[in-house]
Amino acid sequence: MKKILVEVSARHVHVTQETLEILFGAGAELTKKKDLSQPGQFACQEKVTIVGPKGEMAASILGPVRPHNQVEVSLTEARKLGIAAPVRESGDVAGSPGCKLIGPKGEVEIDCGVIAAKRHIHLTPETAAEYGVQDKQVVSVATGGEGRKLVFGDVVVRVSTKFSPAFHIDTDESNAAGITGNTEGEIIL
Repeated sequence: MKKILVEVSARHVHVTQETLEILFGAGAELTKKKDLSQPGQFACQEKVTIVGPKGEMAASILGPVRPHNQVEVSLTEARKLGIAAPVRESGDVAGSPGCKLIGPKGEVEIDCGVIAAKRHIHLTPETAAEYGVQDKQVVSVATGGEGRKLVFGDVVVRVSTKFSPAFHIDTDESNAAGITGNTEGEIIL
C-alpha cells in the first residue's frame, strides 16, 4: 500500500522581496510564525488583503520570499473575489489573472499570479522509487472521512530532495472529502 500524509493548504500568498518592502516598508523581512511540513517553508506573521473585482479577503504570507508573486486560493474563494483563477501547478503563473495586495505600508497591483493550486504530491526521490512513481507523473489518491470517501484524480507527483512526503489539497477539496485533522490517503497508479 502506498500511504501518503494528506495536508490541507489554505489560501496564502508568496511575495518577492520588492513586493514585501512595498507592503510592509523598506527593509522588511518575513517573520516566521511556524515551520511547514516542506523543509525550509514557513508560515509568516505577516498578512495581506487580497482584493478582486467582487471582494477581498485576508491571507497569510508563506516564506521564504520568492522570485515571483503568487496568490493561491480555492475556486470558491476565487469566485468570491471575482477572479477566474486557473488550476495550475505552483509557479506556473504566466497568463493567470492578477489582483491587488494591500499591506500596512502600501499596496501592489500584480498583473498575474492568482491560481488555484493543482492538487499534488511531494515525494523524495527515495519514496518515489519505493512507490514506483516519477516526477510529473499523474496519479490518483483515495482518501476521505466517514461518509465522504472519494478518489482525487489528476494528482501531479513532484519529486525533489528538498521535499517531505505529503499530498496537498485545498480547502474546497478537503471539505468535499470531509477531511479533518491528520489523515492519510492511498496513492493509486
